[in-house]
Amino acid sequence: MTSPHTRRFFTHGPATGRRIYLTFDDGPDPEWTPRILDLLADAGVHATFFVVGRRAREHGALLRRVAGAGHAVGNHSFGHRHPWLVSPSVARSEVRDGAAAIADLLGEAPSHYRPPHGRLRRCAMDEVQRCGESVVLWSRSAVDWGVLGRSHAIAARLRETEAGDIVLMHDGRGGINRPDSLCRVLPRFLADLRLRGLTPASLSAEPPVLSAS
Repeated sequence: MTSPHTRRFFTHGPATGRRIYLTFDDGPDPEWTPRILDLLADAGVHATFFVVGRRAREHGALLRRVAGAGHAVGNHSFGHRHPWLVSPSVARSEVRDGAAAIADLLGEAPSHYRPPHGRLRRCAMDEVQRCGESVVLWSRSAVDWGVLGRSHAIAARLRETEAGDIVLMHDGRGGINRPDSLCRVLPRFLADLRLRGLTPASLSAEPPVLSAS
């Protein structure tokens, strides 16, 4: 029997339909999120932005720009605190307060949650379920951070994207993220997807399409 803690847990979409799912974490960032929005607009594609609630409150107009451009907005916790390094009550409040920040700014609660660092914890997942969100991780990472986040290396990883992949990238600089490197390769990546017959989509494009792990 499927556990209630895994029933709404997703890492990829189906290979049929030739869709991939672009996701950006850790924003909104006043420098890099607008640049990425412009690049996505130039390519005529939509994505999902998993935002940190505290940053969303600081940059509410930017978050509304993200949503207004047709992108989906997901919950990436309130303060991006590692779920394993806080008390159970704090882990729950990170989920709850992140969702509330988005709902306050956009007038609609998020449907998807991505835990900081991709780390799952039972008490946090209980809160995710209570909020009515699905947990979304990824099947393809750009690894656009730290010493591994050089443009040529990001480009090589993104070239491996296949139908059904949920692709992890970052629009928020945070500590070691490299959105500058990502922006150098994103236009070519998006153009190559079109040549390969792959269609980028946000996670809200067709809510049932995700496949559970």
